[in-house]
Amino acid sequence: MIEHDALSRGFKRVRRTLGCMLAAAFIASPSAALAGEDDEWTLDPDARVEVGFVSAESTTRDEQLVVDGDAFTLRAQVGIDLEDKDTRFRLEADRIEVFRLGEGRSDSARDRFTATFEQELDDDWEIQLRGRIYDDYVTAESSDTDEKQVSGRVTYEPTRENRFRLRGTWREREYANAGNPETTGEGPRVDAQYRHRFDRYHYLTFDLRAESISSDDPQRGYDRQSAKVSYTQPITPDLRVRPALEYINTEFDGRLTPGGNMRRDQLVVPEVEMLWWPGQWRVEAEAKYIFSSSNQPTREREGYRFTLTVGYVF
Repeated sequence: MIEHDALSRGFKRVRRTLGCMLAAAFIASPSAALAGEDDEWTLDPDARVEVGFVSAESTTRDEQLVVDGDAFTLRAQVGIDLEDKDTRFRLEADRIEVFRLGEGRSDSARDRFTATFEQELDDDWEIQLRGRIYDDYVTAESSDTDEKQVSGRVTYEPTRENRFRLRGTWREREYANAGNPETTGEGPRVDAQYRHRFDRYHYLTFDLRAESISSDDPQRGYDRQSAKVSYTQPITPDLRVRPALEYINTEFDGRLTPGGNMRRDQLVVPEVEMLWWPGQWRVEAEAKYIFSSSNQPTREREGYRFTLTVGYVF
């Protein structure tokens, strides 16, 4: 049952972010377009508003501990593109509010600011440079992280059916420590992707990722590797389904098991996602089941996560 106080908190924050959404709708209206038919460069504002509901539950293998994670989410995003035939500059601001349900669970919010430059080199090659700033970001090692990152991406698409991407990212993080002095961490991430296109919205995609964070705080450093395969199948021009399977391995630098070994977690996550995009509406539903194994017995868990979001793109 949805609790009255949680809804009250949600509506108060909705009112506080309503001004941002109305401004987004205004600047993204067709009348705001600056470029005419004869101009080489175009200026294209856009916005997105989204509400969602998350239902999650995880249990230890012996079912002695059950953790519920239901929440409402509200997201507002505004952006602007300046582009010509081969070049694109983009600025974007994005905020997510999370209204958690249940006793003793506090609400949260995350802000993200992004600047992107993309350049087509020829018919086969494209490069992208991107800078991002996160405020109050949930990461693998902390629930309250501020992050600055820079990244570069190379795309090679020799044919319409085959696309290869490689991205390198450097991240610098600051951690809030519940009243104790803040600590920091930094490290690289590398992403590789291959996508095979069968037809429009009909893909088979493979993703690989390796990342690490180094920190003087023994609770923060880690190494992580992940692999994911997904298949996107269109049902109608507006509806498609995307089953996927992901494996994640994480080794923590300073988190020790009762036996004195470094903690190591593995996740196996089968999931299926439905995407229904009629016109400017975006309705997305996702179901995951998470199997977690670890050399620390209390981290041996499994559970589900259901997400439903409804958005509108201006």
